[in-house]
Amino acid sequence: MINEKRNLTMLTDLYQLTMVNGYLKYGLDKRKAAFDLFYRGSGGFGYAIAAGLEQVVEYIKDLHFSKEDIAYLRSQNIFGEDFLDALRNFKFTGSIKAVPEGTLVFPYEPILTVEAPLFQAQLIETSILCIVNHQTLIATKAARLCECTKHPISEFGLRRAQGPDAGIYGARAAYIGGIHSTSDVLAGEMFGIPIKGTHSHSWVMSFDSELDAFRKYAELYPDGCLLLVDTYNTLKSGIPNAITVFKELEAKGHKPVGIRLDSGDLAYLSKEARKMLDEAGFDYVKIFASNDMDEEILLALQAQDSKIDIYGIGTKLITSFSNASLGGVYKLCAMENSEGVVEPKIKISNSREKITNPGIKKICRIFKSNGMAAADLICLADEEINTSEPLTVFHPEQTWKKTTFENYTVRELMVPIFKDGELVYKLPTLQEIGEYEQKCISEFFPEYRRVINTQDFKVDLSEKLWILKNKMLGGR
Repeated sequence: MINEKRNLTMLTDLYQLTMVNGYLKYGLDKRKAAFDLFYRGSGGFGYAIAAGLEQVVEYIKDLHFSKEDIAYLRSQNIFGEDFLDALRNFKFTGSIKAVPEGTLVFPYEPILTVEAPLFQAQLIETSILCIVNHQTLIATKAARLCECTKHPISEFGLRRAQGPDAGIYGARAAYIGGIHSTSDVLAGEMFGIPIKGTHSHSWVMSFDSELDAFRKYAELYPDGCLLLVDTYNTLKSGIPNAITVFKELEAKGHKPVGIRLDSGDLAYLSKEARKMLDEAGFDYVKIFASNDMDEEILLALQAQDSKIDIYGIGTKLITSFSNASLGGVYKLCAMENSEGVVEPKIKISNSREKITNPGIKKICRIFKSNGMAAADLICLADEEINTSEPLTVFHPEQTWKKTTFENYTVRELMVPIFKDGELVYKLPTLQEIGEYEQKCISEFFPEYRRVINTQDFKVDLSEKLWILKNKMLGGR
């Protein structure tokens, strides 16, 4: 668990250790290698919000094998002392570049690229995937939910998360994706996320009457009074009792915050609640709603003109209920040969989506003159785009589909994180990451962001990369 502050070096698959042991044995361990971390498009999201980089940085900075780790690995009787000595003296000396957290990215675009001796680059695969896959998944789910409503959303998922770490880092990722607050107190303490909450049904049921329960809660929190009104009967009991208590609060100089609906027909109940509150003079009181909501429900509530002001979403956010995994992978894209030359590498497959893009790459985002994103171009790292000249991009498979840009700008998305083992990136605050995510989202037209009938955003290969890839495919 996270509160144990355990070093994550041993958070890896056994085959990473058996492979790097083999690299050491056969003299491949020091050869330069490059790996891309990206996600595939099949069955996943059309776009993703990159997240987890800060935890990757913490992991890389703390990479080391303890005496206990070495002893445990020795006890498995599958590694020699030369390999265990290499682990004992392990230090990451490679370089990493990545898109900043909060960046909107698309399938097959490198989210992160590692360039390091093969021994090192291979060893860190599993942990990096674990960190980035999870947080990017939840940040993306949060962004999709936010796309479906103009109202704030609070993350309520801790009790339904797949373990403490998933709840804590899920709350962090959800904030990056646009969520305004969390019910998770530890996440609030660790990351500075605003924490929000009301009371449960058990509070109401613990008193002799609903009205008494509401009065006691208002007495405790007169300036933060938000009452859950659906324990017995929302319209006949809960809201009338809440209004009674709200009037008592106002008479004492306090302003109630709101009511929460947690069951039933939320569209209908919110409309009726709004009428009752307004007629009682509480037009400023907010209506909160929860109850297993997802994108479809949010869109339906919006279409029905519900009067909900703030949503609390738990299970279907913190578990990314509609899509259980991002599907991020970590693939070798270049490696030094026996003569010291770094060569591009490609994975071939009968499944089109599993064929990789070779070489060390970068992502160039193309913007129209109005500042809106128009296309992404995956290029080889040494390519330069002359924005004073027209730029023609084409679909990497349906090559007759072409677009030429004449009045445009280009921004490279990836930035250096580690250089020769040293951290060269200043980590932003979580609040700065959230603001950056909102900026990135605003650069895309709604048709690329919507969750139903989403328009495909152009993600093309540069001509140089396309030629290289097809040459390597044709040679097999």
